[in-house]
Amino acid sequence: MDQSPRVWFTSSYSNGAGGECVECALTGERALIRDSKNASGPVVAVRGSAWCSFVQALAHGAGTHDGWKRVEHDR
Repeated sequence: MDQSPRVWFTSSYSNGAGGECVECALTGERALIRDSKNASGPVVAVRGSAWCSFVQALAHGAGTHDGWKRVEHDR
C-alpha cells in the first residue's frame, strides 16, 4: 500500500468526544478507513468506487430501514 503522507478526516457526525468513530483518507484509487482511537492500528482499504457507493447509500437513507438487521457482537 502506498505509504505517502495522508490527510485523515472524521465524519461530520463525529462529536469529537472519542466515541465510536472512524477516520478516512483518500488516495488516488482507494479509500482508507481506520479506528480513530487506534491511529497506528490496522487500515481497511476499499476501492474508491465502492466507497462512493457506500457514502451515497448512506446519504439516501440506507441503513435506516426496518429491514436492516442490527448485529450484536459478544465481547
